[in-house]
Amino acid sequence: MLNTPPGPTLLGVDVIWVGSILAGLAATAVLFAIYTAVTIRDPMAKRVKSLNERRDQLKSGIITQTAKKRASLVRKNETADKMKDTLSALKVLQQSQVEAIQQKLAQAGIRKKELGIVVIFARMVLPIVLGGIAGIAIYGMNVFPEWGGMKKLMAFAAAVGLGYKGPELYIGNLISKRTDAIRKGLPDALDLLVICAEAGLTVDAAFNRVARELGRAYPELGDEFALTAIELSFLSERRQAFENLAWRVNLEAVKGVTTTMVQTERYGTPLASALRVLSAEFRNERMMRAEEKAARLPAIMTVPLILFILPVLFVVILGPAACSIADAFSSNGPVKGGG
Repeated sequence: MLNTPPGPTLLGVDVIWVGSILAGLAATAVLFAIYTAVTIRDPMAKRVKSLNERRDQLKSGIITQTAKKRASLVRKNETADKMKDTLSALKVLQQSQVEAIQQKLAQAGIRKKELGIVVIFARMVLPIVLGGIAGIAIYGMNVFPEWGGMKKLMAFAAAVGLGYKGPELYIGNLISKRTDAIRKGLPDALDLLVICAEAGLTVDAAFNRVARELGRAYPELGDEFALTAIELSFLSERRQAFENLAWRVNLEAVKGVTTTMVQTERYGTPLASALRVLSAEFRNERMMRAEEKAARLPAIMTVPLILFILPVLFVVILGPAACSIADAFSSNGPVKGGG
């Protein structure tokens, strides 16, 4: 029986076997991409449904909840209350700190205010937990015996710092992504608000219409506009709804829009013209930001060009010449002297 010759290997790994695995992964990724493209879901459908249910409950003055949901909320509130009592007993809880964390959670799209206490509690507990685990692993179990004293100390300090800054960094990342998504869709939203205002719709109806139209393309902005429309329909002071929108979104452009809306409500100035000016200004700002990124591109590409592209070009251009010179010297060989 003939033995099957082994396939080509690279660094002791069968190239055909690795290629088969990569081909399988690529085929799986293509199938997943086709599935996600075919089964497109409206990201605003669930949000709008929950917001409409909340609006109906607030209008009727009755908040109906099932027994299971009520029990879940009671358990969450009890846990948050225990954390709050613990922090208060340790005298590390300040109301201004809680309000700042709650605003950051709202800017990240998290509506539950009791999670502010959880974040503050996590910032106190995680450094102890991660620092204890790192201390046991580094000093107690000596997992890294080759490390020196300074490197072990730096690893321990990094674990403690990660435990303290981890929740804040995570929330900041969520805020940054959500703010960028809202910034991209704001000029289009203002254009639609201008059209709705010129068509004769009221402010809350215009916000509701814009939320429905832009919900699929910009779900974050649609969510904020839908919540603002609901607050405009039941709050006693409409100004409070606009201030809540500026409080929930960490964007100066949104604060400018809310200021314009408040002035329009108070003084009766024409809304369409003011929104048209703001929309043009935001579009110009977005274009300037794109031009700024394009102007920074040559400086950013300098390092990859020097490290990765130029060496390859040198090898391709000078490689054949170097090989020819080496072959010429090797073919001549050493010259033997006559005897």
